[in-house]
Amino acid sequence: MSPSRRTLLAAGATGLASLAAGLREASADMPAADMPPTDMPPAERLARLSEEANGALLRGEVDAYRALVPRTQDFTLMSPFGGTPSHEAGFTEKTWEGMKTFFRNGVLKQELVAAYAGTDMVALAVIERANVEVGGLPAQDWALRVTLVYRREQGEWRLAHRHADPISHAITLQQSAALARGAAS
Repeated sequence: MSPSRRTLLAAGATGLASLAAGLREASADMPAADMPPTDMPPAERLARLSEEANGALLRGEVDAYRALVPRTQDFTLMSPFGGTPSHEAGFTEKTWEGMKTFFRNGVLKQELVAAYAGTDMVALAVIERANVEVGGLPAQDWALRVTLVYRREQGEWRLAHRHADPISHAITLQQSAALARGAAS
């Protein structure tokens, strides 16, 4: 049995039922045809919702992204572009409007690497493979290693943390050291 399946089973029947109930509430506004099946494990269901939401974001459909993946009040984002982590309080309507043109014409396929689930928290390790126009650059392939942490609050699953980096291919120790120093590549 895979480690992620063991983790899901360790939550117990009560915990899994509770997770499933929260997922139903969190996705109530999603069209029925787009909903992942309710009988799939909760972490896998959240992974599918994440793929759908991030695909919408990469197409510039920010409103659809926001409807599918609500965030916690203490949400943190560690962007694949580096820099200081962002917090939910910093995401203004102007920020969201800018994202509508920052990401364009994207196509996303997500690979679930691992899933860990408890009663009120799910962590997903995924690789997002996209072809997308970003920040005015021509469309290109992007592969991001992503960690997503969901927390259940008052029966609703909310994204509490996202960490993404573009280093999906191996790099040398020297390249890693240069990145850590902030040196130009």
